[in-house]
Amino acid sequence: MHRQFYRTKNRVATSAAAVKRYNRRAMSRLASLQFDYPLQRLNTFGIACKAHAFLPVDSVEVLRAMLADPALRDLPRLVLGGGSNLLLTGDFPGLVLHLCNKGIERAGEKADSVLVRCAAGERWDDLVQWTLSHGLGGLENLSLIPGSVGASPIQNIGAYGAELADCFHSLRAFDLVSGEVLKLDRDACRFGYRDSIFKHELRERAVILSVTFALPKSWHANLRYTELARELENGGLTQPTPQQVSDAVIAIRTRKLPDPEAIGNAGSFFKNPVVDVVTRDALLAAHPAMVSFPQPDGTFKLAAGWLIDQCGWKGKSIGPAGVYEKQALVLVNRGGASGQQILALASAIQDDVQQRFGVRLEAEPVIV
Repeated sequence: MHRQFYRTKNRVATSAAAVKRYNRRAMSRLASLQFDYPLQRLNTFGIACKAHAFLPVDSVEVLRAMLADPALRDLPRLVLGGGSNLLLTGDFPGLVLHLCNKGIERAGEKADSVLVRCAAGERWDDLVQWTLSHGLGGLENLSLIPGSVGASPIQNIGAYGAELADCFHSLRAFDLVSGEVLKLDRDACRFGYRDSIFKHELRERAVILSVTFALPKSWHANLRYTELARELENGGLTQPTPQQVSDAVIAIRTRKLPDPEAIGNAGSFFKNPVVDVVTRDALLAAHPAMVSFPQPDGTFKLAAGWLIDQCGWKGKSIGPAGVYEKQALVLVNRGGASGQQILALASAIQDDVQQRFGVRLEAEPVIV
């Protein structure tokens, strides 16, 4: 009887010691937690606001420690990468999880591709340039897109005739409900035009930790986008390398889009609307110069920038919130704009386009 009690008491003591050790480890993982943290430098619009709590995340252990802390796990959460696809409309009253893990590596080969794994906290264009420096093509059309690698699958980023899904292999994500690490392949991510499962079932639930890409061993330049093909042709490049395609994309983007370091913006603010053939034909009859692009499923993608330009918004402003002079798709912070002012400008543009063309534009950035 006494021996039994001794063993039980010893187990309890051992268990209590283990809990203390765990709590110390958890607290050390949360040592970088800060409160009333300014977010102006962490969103490319440059909106001045704060987070109630802010936690840099460089490992799964930090996320597990956060879930183990009752003071943190029930707070509203915002996962933040590069802040380039985000419009903050005020102070965030919960916990911002800032992905800052690093690392890029070759992760193996398949018969027709090389696998490259990248941590979610890496800058997207740093990944693109890493692949090019290692002689790997496939991501060059997506050069100079701002933001982090972890955010890229959420949006299924795309530009100049290519999108992330073209070279996507799989990703690892932390489930904030179960505390487990998930692995999702291309089909599981349900990629669509600027869309994925992370905007639906896994929204506010999954934190992307790393992304693996399958880059083709047999590379062919993707020159479907007319402006890109023309840029290379004007440079006398009839058989361009991946690096030359990247250089051409960077040249075009630099001419057309503002540098967030110079003027706050989140790139293209609106998605190109997709309409059925009947709607497209009716619009084209009324507006013969309208720009549209046929899609594989028989629908048509309209150029949102053209629609906005026709409504006279290019270069216009409402207070410090404006439309970029060189690209009507881009809304800019001309200095001191609040998120609410940017949102008011976007809403006015949406109303004008709908009134004139009967099409409702949808915002690309996450609005918080």
